Amino acid sequence: MRLIGWTLLLSLIGGEALAQACVVHSTAERLDVKVCQENRSIPEKLFADGFCQPNLAGQKVEVQYVDHCPAGAFGVCSNAQVANMPYRQDIHYYGVATDAAYLKPYCESQSQGHWLQP
Repeated sequence: MRLIGWTLLLSLIGGEALAQACVVHSTAERLDVKVCQENRSIPEKLFADGFCQPNLAGQKVEVQYVDHCPAGAFGVCSNAQVANMPYRQDIHYYGVATDAAYLKPYCESQSQGHWLQP
């Protein structure tokens, strides 16, 4: 019985300290978007198989798995809530810094996150 409790405790602690992120780079005609999603509370397999595998019609998508999002983002939506789910993630945005004009309000109102400018 003690072993089961200890295993459960370790799995819960492990869930809080995930080192799991993916850089998603999508391109199409006149489109070049790069974001990095850093997992906070999404189940590991769901994050890798669902969140890091976007289905974007007409776009070339490259995904790279990393432990943490790379430096160089112009903004981060920290502790963003996934729509209609109890999960949280940090979304790092790279590229055109003026996109923050619409990303920041979306982050704070729709995702209930906190906008950070690194």
